[in-house]
This record gives sequence, C-alpha cells and structure tokens, in this order.
Amino acid sequence: MLRKYLLHPLMATLAISLTLTVTADESATSAEPDAAPETSQDIQTQPQGELPLQDLRTFTEIFERIRSSYVEEIDDKTLFNNAIKGMLSSLDPHSAYLQEDDFSDLQENTSGKFGGLGIEVGMENGLVRVITPIDDTPAQRAGIRAGDLIVTLNDEPVMGLSLGEAVDMMRGEPGTLITLQVRRKGESELLTFDIKRAEIKVASVRTEMLDGDIGYVRLTQFQEKTGSELHDALLAWQSDTELNGIILDLRNNPGGVLQAAVSVVDSFIPEGLIVYTQGRSPMSDMRYEARSETLMPDVPIVVLINGGSASASEIVAGALQDHSRAVIVGTRSFGKGSVQTVLPVSDTAAVKLTTARYFTPNGRSIQAQGIAPDIVVEQSEVTPSEQRYYKESDLPGHLENPDGEKVTQEMGKDESDDLIRRDFQLYEAHTLLRGVTILAPKQPAAPTATPQQEAAVTPESE
Repeated sequence: MLRKYLLHPLMATLAISLTLTVTADESATSAEPDAAPETSQDIQTQPQGELPLQDLRTFTEIFERIRSSYVEEIDDKTLFNNAIKGMLSSLDPHSAYLQEDDFSDLQENTSGKFGGLGIEVGMENGLVRVITPIDDTPAQRAGIRAGDLIVTLNDEPVMGLSLGEAVDMMRGEPGTLITLQVRRKGESELLTFDIKRAEIKVASVRTEMLDGDIGYVRLTQFQEKTGSELHDALLAWQSDTELNGIILDLRNNPGGVLQAAVSVVDSFIPEGLIVYTQGRSPMSDMRYEARSETLMPDVPIVVLINGGSASASEIVAGALQDHSRAVIVGTRSFGKGSVQTVLPVSDTAAVKLTTARYFTPNGRSIQAQGIAPDIVVEQSEVTPSEQRYYKESDLPGHLENPDGEKVTQEMGKDESDDLIRRDFQLYEAHTLLRGVTILAPKQPAAPTATPQQEAAVTPESE
C-alpha cells in the first residue's frame, strides 16, 4: 500500500528534477573549465523525451525498501540528495551536485582565499589523489607532492568517503593540526605528515627578473584577476627593460577560470583562435579569438609544464604551442580537456555538469592525453661537479686581464641566481632562452666619427 501512495509523488518529483537538469544543460554557456555560475534566468524550458517509467518504478521500489528496512532511519531529503549525488558522480570525476556549502567552496576557489592545507585533490580508486600542492602553503612546505595518494586523515581511512567529505575533513580552523598518511610511488611504507592548517591566500601571479633580462612568470592557478595581474606585470617590465625572453611556469597549476586562460594567451599572440569548445548543445559551442592589441607578440617564450598542469594550464600551453609562439618544456600535462558548467536548480542547489570538451586551435583534444612538451625535461636534483681545473690565472706570473674586475663580476652574477640553480627544469628553460638571445641577430653599432671626419663636416648654408 505504501508504494501505491508513494509512486505518483516520486514520479512527479523526479520528472521536475530531470526536466530542470536537462533543460538547463540545453541553454548553458560553457564559461569555465572548472565551473562558472549561471543565473536561473538562463534556463529555458524545451521539450524533452518520455521519461523511463519502468526505471522510475524500480527507483521507487528501492527508495521504499531503504525507508522501511534500512538498519537506521533516514529522512527522505537525505535519500534524494544521495541519489542525485550518485547519479552525477557516476558520469565523470568532475560532475557533481552542489548544495549551499559547495557554492562557498566554488567562490573560494575562484577568488583565491580559503582555509585548509593548500592542495588541489581528486579521487582515484577510492583514495584522494593530490593533483598539486599550491605554492607557499602548509602542504607544500610539509613536502606533499603531486601524485601522492592520501590514505588516512587523522587516522580515519579515506576509502569510502566522498571527495567533498574528505575535503571537509582537511579544512578547519587555522592553527589546528591534521595528520595525513600518504602512499607515494617508490616508497615501500606509508608516509606520515603532521600539518598545521592555515588561511590559504593564493597569489595567482608571481614574477621575478632572471639573469640576462629574462622574465620569470609563475602562475599558480587561473583566478578571476589572473589576466589583468599578468598584464600589469608585463607592462612594468616593458617600461623598465628590453626583455630577452619570458619563462611562463605552469607546473602544478590545476587550472581555474577559462576567461583568465584566454586573457593570458591574448597577451602573447596578435591574432587567431585561442581555444574552442564543443558539446551536445549548440550553446556549449564557443570560440575564443585573440585581439589585435597584443602586449608582447614577439618576445621569445618558454612554457614549463608537468603532470600537475591541468585544464586552463593546458589551454594556455596548447594554444601557444599550436601558434608556434612558445617552446613547451617539461613533462606531459595532466589531460583534463572538459568544461564544467554550474546549472542552478533551486535557490540553494545546483548541478555542476560536464557540458563540453575543449580543443586547441589545431583541433587537438587533450582529454586523458595531455599536452606533450616539445622538449622533455624531467625534474632532477643536480649537484655541481667539484672537479677543478687549473687555469691561466692560477699560473705564477700570469699577465693580468685589463678587464679582469668586470669579468669577475659578470661570472659571479651568473652563479648567484639561486632560483635557477635549485630548479633543473627552470635552469634548462633559462639556458634555452639565453641561447636564443645569443644567436639572435644583433643591430650593428653606429660607426664613431674620427676627429678628422668631424672637422670635415660643415654646416649647410640656408
């Protein structure tokens, strides 16, 4: 008897839920690779196919059995929410059901401020996989690495938890401790990390001028203001010095806002396609073109990527590679080539749904493939050789070099750049750009007039 009375309201509820989800998808604009909120006004009703009534009856039967027979009492709202979450999580790793707290998390990710450990994570075989630790955060300082699998959080197994539940456990009040046990490739035992939580404020753009007038740009993630911050940094360099090259470091950058990635590429190419998206809905098909007001269309660029470079990072690397605008150095990137769109279904809930794939200007999809670097360079720890050679300057009675003091200062400058010396991939990128600078055609110096030539010059009569 219970099923008889329960069936019709359940079918009506499911019909409403399915209609909102599907029709929202039909009108979605895929604005970001890692989710972009839309307003409910964007959702337009369109005719849908018939609902699978037999499957709905099966769902109703299972729903009733859980309500009546499960060992503990569960309210209907929890069951419905879990059913929706399961429906979405089974599609792909990035689709999800967002409730009120999840909206706050989404805003934190795009604004760059949140509390916790400072790692980007995903699920892999029931464990939490570290996509990348964020620069200058507790996790990065403690030694957490991209690819680590988190097994326990405060001695509680991660297996069986959803990604959202695991993230909630890692977040907390600044100053509180959490213990992580991590499985790392190449290690026979689990690694234990005691990490103190902190308020995470992520600066998406960090710059430094390296030796040889080569600019170093570190993009930690793509936030709302990343494009404008990079633009300001490039303008400052442009006014101070004549750049010989730029190293764009996208290693361990998990992605972010699509428009920020487009803005970054737009700073370096004067025309042409940057990225395009394709989905089932015509509204998911978008094209992003470069503008003619390009800040640095000719400066040589090396882009650094690795397995932690994902999503928007791969859009930037792929676009610059297809336009032959940069040399890509490092290791193959993560391979996330899909676009997620946030589709509101009520005032407090929404669906984050994969609505499209994105493609590089040459039509390449990097989904589950990644961007292959032009020059493969594995990260290594390089110890300088201690072998010493005797030189002319060591011989007794050698002639002094009249420019000796100047040469010594220049040599010291090359050896003083600690950032380059401790990062082998960056060292290789810097070396590559220095070579390009050395081989670049030089403007001939204007000849200096002799005193006799100057005396021979007479002013013209008027």
